[in-house]
Amino acid sequence: MVFPKKTGGRVVAQDTMTTGAATAVEQTETSDGGRAQLLIGGRLVDAASTFESINPATGEVLGSAPNAGVDEANAAIAAAREAFEQSGWATDVALRVRCLEQLHQALLDHLEELRELTIAEVGATRMLTKGNQLEAPIEIVRYYADLLKTHSFTEELGSTEIRGQEHRRWTEREPAGVVSAIIAYNYPNQLALAKLAPALAAGCTVVLKGAPDTPLITLALARIIAENTDIPAGVVNVLTSSEVEVGQAMVAHRDIDVVTFTGSTPVGKQIMADAAGSLKRVFLELGGKSALIVLDDADLMKAAQFAAFTICTHSGQGCALTTRLIVPRDKHDQLAQMIGGMFDHVTIGDPGDESNYMGPLISERQRDKVDGLVRRAVDAGATLVRGGKRIEPGFFYSATLLADVDPDSEIAQEEIFGPVLVMIPHDGDDHAIEIANNSRYGLSGGVLTADRERGLAVGRAIRTGTFSINGGNYFTPDVPFGGYKESGIGREMGVAGLHEFTEIKSFAEVVDA
Repeated sequence: MVFPKKTGGRVVAQDTMTTGAATAVEQTETSDGGRAQLLIGGRLVDAASTFESINPATGEVLGSAPNAGVDEANAAIAAAREAFEQSGWATDVALRVRCLEQLHQALLDHLEELRELTIAEVGATRMLTKGNQLEAPIEIVRYYADLLKTHSFTEELGSTEIRGQEHRRWTEREPAGVVSAIIAYNYPNQLALAKLAPALAAGCTVVLKGAPDTPLITLALARIIAENTDIPAGVVNVLTSSEVEVGQAMVAHRDIDVVTFTGSTPVGKQIMADAAGSLKRVFLELGGKSALIVLDDADLMKAAQFAAFTICTHSGQGCALTTRLIVPRDKHDQLAQMIGGMFDHVTIGDPGDESNYMGPLISERQRDKVDGLVRRAVDAGATLVRGGKRIEPGFFYSATLLADVDPDSEIAQEEIFGPVLVMIPHDGDDHAIEIANNSRYGLSGGVLTADRERGLAVGRAIRTGTFSINGGNYFTPDVPFGGYKESGIGREMGVAGLHEFTEIKSFAEVVDA
C-alpha cells in the first residue's frame, strides 16, 4: 500500500489493507517512487545516503531509511525554531487541539498498516500491538487533545499588601520552545507519541529522531503527520540516522530549549554533559532494574504467573519490567520450579502469528549481550533453571530463569533487556526492601501480598518512580511515568508530562483601590 495523498489540502483514502511482514515495508513508500523520507520544514525529503532496517524475526533486510547527517539536523532545528517564533503554534490553543485530534484520527485510520510495520520492524507480537506497542499510545494523543480543552495554563496566587498597595500575583505556563526528542527502539510508537503529544499540546515545536534499529515506523508517523494534519510546517520534524553525531547536534545546538531522551543510562549521562554548554532543560527516561517482591503471604501460583508473564513481555525489552524476583527463602525453590514449568509453555516465534507469545530481540548485537550476561552469571554461581539458548533463524532467545542469584552480582545489578528473570531469596520484609533498593536504578517495582496495607508499606519504602501493588497497572496516559536515581529525570504522560514542556512566568500588578 501507499500512504494517502493530499488533494487540494485534504486527504483522500487509498487501499490501506496489508497482511504480513513481507508487505509491511510498503507502508513507508511515498507516492513518487517508494522512498521513506525525512520530514523537515513541512516537506518530505531525502538524505544523501540510506541505511538498512532489519527484520529481527528473520535477520533479513526489511527496507532502507534516509541516513540524516548533521546538515539535515541543523535544517530541522532551524525549521522548528522558525515555526516556534512565527507560526502562531505557541499561542493558538484551538489550533493545537484541532491538529492533535486530526493526528489521533489519522493514526486510527492507519492502524492496520502501522500494526504490520510494528510487527515486522520492532519484532513486537501481534498481541502487544493491541496494547502498549501501538493502540494504547495512540490514545495518548487523544488524552492531550482533551486535556487542552480544560487545562488552565494560569494559576492565581492571590493578592497581598506591600507598602500600602494591593498586589495581585499569578503565574502563566508558556511553551518551553524547541524540543529535541530522541527515542529508543523497544516501543517506538509509545515513545514517540508520549513525547510528541505533550510537547505539541504545550505549544512547543519538535525535532524527533527515531532509533537506528526501528527507523521505518518513525518515518511512517512523519508521513501521517505531513499528509493528514494541519500542523504548520516546521512544527514537527522527523529524522532517522545511524550517525551518533546527529544526536549530539540535536542535544548541543543552542536553538534547542528542551531535550527529551529515552534510552540507556550511559547515553543519558552523555546527553546531560552535551547539553550543559547552554544549560538547556534535559528530561530523561533511562534504564531500570526493577524488583518484584513476593511476601510470605502471597499466592505462589499468582506470583509465578505474574513474574513469568512480565519478563516474557516483548522478550524482556522493557525498561520498567520487574527483572529481579525477590522471594521468601523458604519458597525460593518451589517458585523456581513453578516458573520454570511456565517457561516451558511460552510460545516463541513469528511475532505476526497470534499463537506466539514472545518474539525476537531487536538485533544480533542485543542477543549477544543478553547471552553473555547469562553465561557470566552461571560462571559466577547462579543456577540456570531454564533457557539460556539462542533460537535461529532471527534474533530469538529463550525465556531464561536464573535462581540463587547474589544480589550484588552483575546479573542482579545490570539492565539486561532480554527475557531473563533472576531470583533472589529474602528473609523478611525489611530484607526484601533492602535488596530492592540495592540498585543504582529506581524506575519501577512491585509487591505481591494478601495484605494491602503491608504491600503499601513496602511500596512506600522502595525508591522508585512507579510501583505496582498486586498487579496494579499504572501505565496509562493520565499517570506520570519516570524514575528516581539513575533511571532518569522528569515525568512522561499525565499533567506532569505536559508541564515538562513549559516554563513558568510569574506576574504581579498593582490593584487600583
